[in-house]
Amino acid sequence: MQSRPPARAGALAALGALSLALAGCGLAVGSPPSGVRLLVTRDFGAHVLSRTGTLKARSGETVISLLARNDAVIAGSAGRVVQDIDGVPGTQHAGATAQWFYYVNGVRARKAAAVTQVHPGDHIWWDLHGLSQAVDVPAVVGSFPEPFLNGTEGRRLPVRVECASVATGACDTVTETLRRLDVPAAISAIGSGGAPETLRVMVGPWAGLERLEAQILAQGPHTSGVYAQFSTDGHILTLLAQNGQPVQTLHAGAGLIAATQQEKEAPVWVITGTDDAGARLAARAFDQATLADHFAVAIAPSGAIALPDSSG
Repeated sequence: MQSRPPARAGALAALGALSLALAGCGLAVGSPPSGVRLLVTRDFGAHVLSRTGTLKARSGETVISLLARNDAVIAGSAGRVVQDIDGVPGTQHAGATAQWFYYVNGVRARKAAAVTQVHPGDHIWWDLHGLSQAVDVPAVVGSFPEPFLNGTEGRRLPVRVECASVATGACDTVTETLRRLDVPAAISAIGSGGAPETLRVMVGPWAGLERLEAQILAQGPHTSGVYAQFSTDGHILTLLAQNGQPVQTLHAGAGLIAATQQEKEAPVWVITGTDDAGARLAARAFDQATLADHFAVAIAPSGAIALPDSSG
């Protein structure tokens, strides 16, 4: 690996130390937005049914009460299960089931909507999607810049960017994007360890991402909730449809931006690619315009592809 010039390496080390100190003590640079947003979609975000502007949550507001104030809702089990939103019901036909799920700041909520409180700045996203391949999609990227700004359950999370090589442009691009959002982020090498409540962003070619959280994606959507898989050597990225079948394969210069989560831990974002060029392409696509309303995104040289892939 080519060494970084001493002055730049010193600056990076200083930035990492300062960011780690800020993240570790819970300090935030700037104030995150406090307005609440509500999005309702179907088919993994492919079709937007309704979208609000900035809302103000009422005292004691829950996710279900916010939804009911803005959309027509049919719910059962004392408001714990949402059956229909704006005339679109969950379905069960020929063994295939589609249900309404909700995400808060890009993280799949584990509590019923009737008991989950809305906090300032929350992005609430309801989506109707099938369960045939992924019973659980634990985290999504389409609420970006959440969860980096407002975190989870009303608490901003410390952020750490883990790079396969801190000397690469992909690592610089991701950290600069977070800096522009006033998100303090520690910078470290892959596998440096950290607390379970730290929101990690793993950056680099797939072959260089060795942590367990990234390798979960290799097990397919039934484990990770991400409808894409890399080949064993990391040089081929296969995009999957909702039914789990391959739709297309991407080769040199292709990237992926996805998120997943293990139980009792903060989400892990992966900004990766089939090679260095693909990782750089993914890093440049780490923005709201590219990620909005998508569960995960593959980045081809020709443009972004929402996942699951519906082009087949």
